[in-house]
Amino acid sequence: MENRIYNGQNGLWYELQGDYYIPCLALPDEKQVEIGVWGQRHLRYIKQHHKVRYINLLTSGKLNSYLADVECQAQERYELLVEQMKQSQGITEQLKNENSHEWIGRMNNIRSCALETVNKEIVFC
Repeated sequence: MENRIYNGQNGLWYELQGDYYIPCLALPDEKQVEIGVWGQRHLRYIKQHHKVRYINLLTSGKLNSYLADVECQAQERYELLVEQMKQSQGITEQLKNENSHEWIGRMNNIRSCALETVNKEIVFC
């Protein structure tokens, strides 16, 4: 028996492993991009709740670029929301200098609200 055979009908090579021929499949090469917190959260979410989307992205070689895009969108949205909320609530550097405890509390509240919004709008959808 040959170790490798080619099937002209489907264009795949098969390799003998034990008594069976297994198709020689490889994922397409994909550019490696650093994925941050937002992208990792979204990856866990689609692995658990959108398995078909995850498998399609993985096998097409687009998963890393997709997660990098989610990361970028989420980070930009988070920063924009924090700035908008700071302006609407009148949180300034002057407040930070005058009353740092109040500034910290209000900023923590803003960051929590922005985090919740980004998770709902981008990461867990």
